[in-house]
Amino acid sequence: MPALLKPHAVRIGATLGIAAPGGAVDSDLLQAGVALLEGCGFRIRMRDDVHARHRYLAGDDARRAGELAELVADPKVEAILVARGGYGCDRIIPRLDAAAFRAARKPLVGYSDVTALLLWQRRCAGLVGFHGPMLERGADVDPAVLDALIGALAGAPAAPLRGTPRSGGAATGRLVGGSLTLVAASIGTSWEIDTRGAILLLEDRFERPYRIDRMLQQLRGAGKLEPLVAVGLGDFSSCVDERYPGLDAEQLVAEEIAPLGIPLVTGLPFGHVKENHPWPMGCRAKLDGDRGELRILERGVSVAP
Repeated sequence: MPALLKPHAVRIGATLGIAAPGGAVDSDLLQAGVALLEGCGFRIRMRDDVHARHRYLAGDDARRAGELAELVADPKVEAILVARGGYGCDRIIPRLDAAAFRAARKPLVGYSDVTALLLWQRRCAGLVGFHGPMLERGADVDPAVLDALIGALAGAPAAPLRGTPRSGGAATGRLVGGSLTLVAASIGTSWEIDTRGAILLLEDRFERPYRIDRMLQQLRGAGKLEPLVAVGLGDFSSCVDERYPGLDAEQLVAEEIAPLGIPLVTGLPFGHVKENHPWPMGCRAKLDGDRGELRILERGVSVAP
């Protein structure tokens, strides 16, 4: 794995590139999100065919991979924000050039299906990326989340994220994770998640508890849980099954993590919710299981002196 490198900081007035590397985008929501970013003082660059559709994808693999590669190579684009998740990011990874991503050092922001790109970028390019909000909400963005994203891109210190204490103690490690579905799907790939000494942050949407259980068993069987120092959960509120009303994803995770004796915090404000606060994958943080707090200890970008 390459030595970890941080992307360059980005300030208001910069040009942001918009990519659609996964699912087909909603044009109205995309335009509303673009208008919101422009209203904050950013300039926007995106291809005319960002609205393309191929089955359930934002165009075929060549279009989506080419779009991302162009934004990486474009000297005027300082950061890349993803339009939406859905599905399809893992399909284009074989077409991407890790060395080009590392050389460009541009912040990449997204979550959900973009977890695959963030894991690939960390493992194969050695570059920090941001698990954070996309343009899929249009203008319906939590102002605090927008401020946090702008601050994170500029290199401002991050405010602590607060959740619910589930297992006590405190631990420091590098942040890794994202969508549990995509984390589990990374096993056996060139972008397989590395959990050694890590704080694992997970979230997911509309996965029934038995599927959550199955993915946890996959991670356990692959040896990905034992090396962890702590676990933090974002939103899993939609991961329920009416046949088993007393069972939820947080309970399953707590049961699986308990034998490890490490801190666990649930209900952190990130994931498929409006309060989807950004966090830098690969950077050091401290998870306090007694206070229910995640404190990010370093910037996710490199700030010029």
